[in-house]
Amino acid sequence: MRRREDASYDADIMEIVTVGQLLNWSYANLAMAHAAVMDNAQRYGPKHFMIRSRLHTGLNKGTMAMGALADDERLKMVLPQACCYCGAQERLSVDHLIPTKRGGANIGENFVWACGACNSSKGAQDMLGWLAGRNEFPALLLLRRYLKLAVGICEARQVMEIPLHSVPALPFELERVPRRYPPPSQLRLWVVPLG
Repeated sequence: MRRREDASYDADIMEIVTVGQLLNWSYANLAMAHAAVMDNAQRYGPKHFMIRSRLHTGLNKGTMAMGALADDERLKMVLPQACCYCGAQERLSVDHLIPTKRGGANIGENFVWACGACNSSKGAQDMLGWLAGRNEFPALLLLRRYLKLAVGICEARQVMEIPLHSVPALPFELERVPRRYPPPSQLRLWVVPLG
């Protein structure tokens, strides 16, 4: 079988059974996508697939871990202050990435900048579902924060080893967690250009 050089390879043939496997797979794909965007790649290449493979294996074996949310908090200090959904820089407010009405925490790590229009439109919806309704894929740095928050919630609720078909209600839409990522040419690191 000839290997397809895109992010969907393995997603169709790899069996994802548990919550943890799904979150680890998505995070490993995120690392692959991040590296490809930083390389200004039009397509994923062997280097990017290797990053995904090593991280995915390490996450599942427990020999590697996702970066700390503190890293994402430091980014808040240096990223351009803009709506994390559309990039607007006027009339910003704070939004809960995982809405408190759905069970998200009222903590700084869950706060992101949002313009009034996006904040109002998103409301208490899951970020991934709301963006999918707009036919948009989130900026990679935003998705990274979301996945880290999701893992923290799942670890606290001890559901990482639960089969996907048996998962109790969560404050985010687990079925929206991306298994496949668009080509790097269609992705953006952040909502506004960085430098």
